[in-house]
Amino acid sequence: MDKEVRKKEILDAYHFRHATKAFDPARKISDDDFAFILETGRLSPSSVGSEPWKFLVVQNEQLRGKLREVTWGAQGQLPTASHFVIILARKNVRYDSPYLREQMLEVKQMPEEVFNQVLRRYREFQERDLNILENERALFDWASKQTYIALGNMMTAAAEIGIDSCPIEGFQLDNVEKLLKEEGLLDDSEFGVSVMAAFGYRTDKELRSKQRRTTEQVVQWIN
Repeated sequence: MDKEVRKKEILDAYHFRHATKAFDPARKISDDDFAFILETGRLSPSSVGSEPWKFLVVQNEQLRGKLREVTWGAQGQLPTASHFVIILARKNVRYDSPYLREQMLEVKQMPEEVFNQVLRRYREFQERDLNILENERALFDWASKQTYIALGNMMTAAAEIGIDSCPIEGFQLDNVEKLLKEEGLLDDSEFGVSVMAAFGYRTDKELRSKQRRTTEQVVQWIN
């Protein structure tokens, strides 16, 4: 495919995407299409390859109803979205955690001698470079940053195949986590809620023009 054509298609998808407030409840995303969206999240990059995320795909209507009571930012999306995702972030992705060791040795298949060599660099990165070992919240916030990369990729991938989405931060964190714990869906010693996203098809077919700051306002070149 011609590169210029592909670039236009990608930008068209960005213009197509908008924060959909309510979806057509009669239209459902196919299993194949949503598997594709999830796969773009799974394959997303993360700092030091930590992959500190988990995706809860909430299709149960009763649970959605309970979530709606404590998620003010999804009042229109929870009852109508074809698919609703809660993205969890790992709480303990310290350089010396069992999880990171497993991630590097077993998932990334890094030789143990290499892992032992980079462990000091990971510690300096977290302890001195980013100062994220000062408290548990700082470490969790760093992990949450990574989940937003996956979120962005999932929404963009959805837009490229004509599927709408909406990122959601408007929720009562403590109450959402309490609910998920009660439902047996959250081990809060391992994970916390980072962000949510709804996917489906808009009811308004008209494309809305993007209102954004100009390139000159947001880009500075240093030559």
